Amino acid sequence: MTTGKTSRSLADAAWLNTGALARLLGVLDRDGEEARVVGGAVRNALIGLPVEEIDVATTALPEEVVRRVSAARFKPVPTGIEHGTITVVIDKHPFEVTTLRQDVETYGRHAKVAFGRDWQTDAERRDFTINALSAARDGTVYDYVGGLADLEARRVRFIGDAEKRIEEDYLRILRFFRFHAAYAAGGHPDADGLAACIGGREGLAQLSRERVRMELIKLLVAAHAVPTLIAMTDAGLLLRVLGGISYLGPFENMAKAEAATGAKPDAVRRLGALGVMVAEDAERLWQRLRLTNHEHERLLSMADAWWRIAPGDEQAARALLYRLKPERYVDRVLLAWARSSATAHDQAWHRLASLPQRWHAPVFPLRAADFMARGVGKGPALGATMLAAEQAWIAAGFPDDAAALEAIAAAIAPK
Repeated sequence: MTTGKTSRSLADAAWLNTGALARLLGVLDRDGEEARVVGGAVRNALIGLPVEEIDVATTALPEEVVRRVSAARFKPVPTGIEHGTITVVIDKHPFEVTTLRQDVETYGRHAKVAFGRDWQTDAERRDFTINALSAARDGTVYDYVGGLADLEARRVRFIGDAEKRIEEDYLRILRFFRFHAAYAAGGHPDADGLAACIGGREGLAQLSRERVRMELIKLLVAAHAVPTLIAMTDAGLLLRVLGGISYLGPFENMAKAEAATGAKPDAVRRLGALGVMVAEDAERLWQRLRLTNHEHERLLSMADAWWRIAPGDEQAARALLYRLKPERYVDRVLLAWARSSATAHDQAWHRLASLPQRWHAPVFPLRAADFMARGVGKGPALGATMLAAEQAWIAAGFPDDAAALEAIAAAIAPK
């Protein structure tokens, strides 16, 4: 057994030694018990990425954690107390605090665990080496499984036997690729890990659609999503996830178009580029990934005649923006651009995609009362008249002067 203590230090990290986290560690890391920050926060801090969610591990049993944080007037929430996890809320900031564990028996995603006090044993039950790092309150970084070397090499590697790690939870197949896309510096995934993922691919069918969606959404916006999806395709895994053909070229072009226009990487938009050609594809992905209704509707909108969009007709573009609203307009235009032969530097496409930044669609100024005053009665006839007037107003270029509006009303519904 090794102490795991390294020469690396986060002693100067403000997020570690100030604020709510420092107060929490001050309560848990004393009187015979030890507490450390574990996982993603340590990993990200060491490579200069933002520290977001902060998890804490402790030798204290859950009941002792609750006693201590309650005495400090923090709020304990037993979100997973049967597995040793308490969510501690300090100044509206939540921290997951988990007692050190060791697996007694594993079966699929679920495991029978026993609480312990051995940091190395706790580290060895985690998924990847870069996720098993921990940091003490004084900033000392501990590494029991070679995570620092893998982090330096930008390599995602399973802890111990990759096949065994995957059998414990088949979602780790998708997590392997998601973490590779986020943290590896391009290149091929770890060979042993890739082979184990291919060998365990049948286990993907056991996963809930919600969990698959969660991992895929994160993967699609990762820095190295393109080469990672290529690797998944070559391994025959992406077809199992999407249940249909994937379009890697348009996906790469979508990422480039987003960058060229300054758009934030959008997982749903990228999913449309990757897997949606027609409406039936949107329906399949909705069911297969249990997408939200909003996500489903965006994919359906992207599938609707994207091939008819091309630069050059400003009035047609404005009419489309008026009808779709900005989010879905950008979705569809970027999809058409990604599937065109134009490069990401094409100025005509760039101008088309940036229309919502240059022009805000007005509100249709005519009202039902305007046509009822002209003798149109309530009911279907009034609705049809309003629709025809709106279409005439759009075709006329969205005029707002009274004379033009009167002319449209008179043409549609003469007195």
